[in-house]
Amino acid sequence: MRFLSTRERDGGVIGMTSSLDRWLVGRSARVRATPADRALKALSTAADKSRLWMALGAVLFVAGDRSARRGAVRGLLALSIASGVANGVAKPLFPRRRPPDESVPFVRRLVAPPVSSSFPSGHAASAAAFVTGLALESPAAAVAVAPVAAAVGYSRVHIGVHWPSDVVAGALFGSAVALVTRRWWAVRDDEPAALGPVEHIDPLPKGAGLLLIGNPHAGSGDGDDALADLRERLPAAEVLELGGDDFEERVDELMRRDDLRALGVVGGDGTVSAVAEYAVRHRLPLAVFAGGTLNHFARDAGVERTDVTVAGLEAGEAVRVDVAGVCLDGAEQRTFVNTASLGGYPDFVRVRERWERRIGKWPAAGIAMVRVLFRAQPLHVTVDGAHTALWMLFVGNGTYHPADQIPMSRPELRGGTLDVRYLRADVPFSRLRLVFATFTGTLEYSPTYRHRRVSRVDVRVAEEAVSLATDGEVDHRGKDFRFTSGPSALMLIKRGRAGNSQRNT
Repeated sequence: MRFLSTRERDGGVIGMTSSLDRWLVGRSARVRATPADRALKALSTAADKSRLWMALGAVLFVAGDRSARRGAVRGLLALSIASGVANGVAKPLFPRRRPPDESVPFVRRLVAPPVSSSFPSGHAASAAAFVTGLALESPAAAVAVAPVAAAVGYSRVHIGVHWPSDVVAGALFGSAVALVTRRWWAVRDDEPAALGPVEHIDPLPKGAGLLLIGNPHAGSGDGDDALADLRERLPAAEVLELGGDDFEERVDELMRRDDLRALGVVGGDGTVSAVAEYAVRHRLPLAVFAGGTLNHFARDAGVERTDVTVAGLEAGEAVRVDVAGVCLDGAEQRTFVNTASLGGYPDFVRVRERWERRIGKWPAAGIAMVRVLFRAQPLHVTVDGAHTALWMLFVGNGTYHPADQIPMSRPELRGGTLDVRYLRADVPFSRLRLVFATFTGTLEYSPTYRHRRVSRVDVRVAEEAVSLATDGEVDHRGKDFRFTSGPSALMLIKRGRAGNSQRNT
């Protein structure tokens, strides 16, 4: 079988196809006809213009779990980069003839074969980018999709439009692009944060001695369902719904009861933060039941599942975790369990959370960053006595990861650490430099970004009072803010497991 003439073998940047390529194509051509020929041709056609991967991504996004949805977004993002570079840059730079028509049987050939350079395979690059991006977030979903990606790669050889080395090169390139996305979009660690030591408390069977405070409006209006479920599971608990002008009076009255041994809360982060303040003040254990939209604290503390907290109540087990506090203008004290922020950060959080459940935290954060930066006004402050102007200030309870990118996870909720980050506005072209650094993974080298891990930080606003956001709630204003860590200040009811409480030790 003749493949290329001598002139053809010497032409092009890539040059002559290797003898191994020719041998492999020849072996493939000698495989007898089967129904798989039609299936491989159809599969290869379905992957044109990445239609197959966009459809799979949509299915995973709609029907998959949280990690599968993140994987679908990362895979499609990696695919778009890999496909664009492979087809728009690499093919013109590395011209290579495709296998001749007669290299495969007629039944396998496409009616209108592609005429662009054979090297590299854009189909293989797209397939590998998608499945590798998916694997970074959801290995289980990637295992199911990987055979399809491999079949797409082989189909390009089977129907005679690529040499095997084109497919291998495309697949390696696509995988490399997906892996590089970790540099500016960190892979989220879904493992619970490292917590403090396990402690024993009096068991609270069926909720006896528990005051359960619930937010009926949490979780997009699903709070009533969560409360109803907990009333059945904890029939001995006293239930109090959040809200009403006399809510604080009712809580204070219940706090004086002699049989009260623990507090419980069902709701989102804002509700958890409010009830945690009572628990810390009265030195009572806190049972957290996730009932909000995102439930960052419950997820990080490993109590997102109701069974974990109920088991802790029954067994009488709890763990110590850090909380943080902020003193406003030397008077009002506010507790927070996740983050506090000034400047454009409250708006950043609102935009990010609007998109986070749909496209994942990092893409949502990227959209929010761009929108807020180009609308925000500089905030002139002193941070621990140093004068600066900033776009936004982030103060996290505990250690957030990664340190040099948009925070994605919290590996520790112990140790008395505040994670302080702010974006400077007093650097030339700071907006553009921040956007560039965020999307290229170079934030740690940018003069516009500052990151510290401390136990206390003082911030004074030079102008009029500004809004403070704590755990998503923006309902306080001030000029002087003192943020402090409360090491092991909260006793969280949870069935203790060494894997959670001793992580990273």
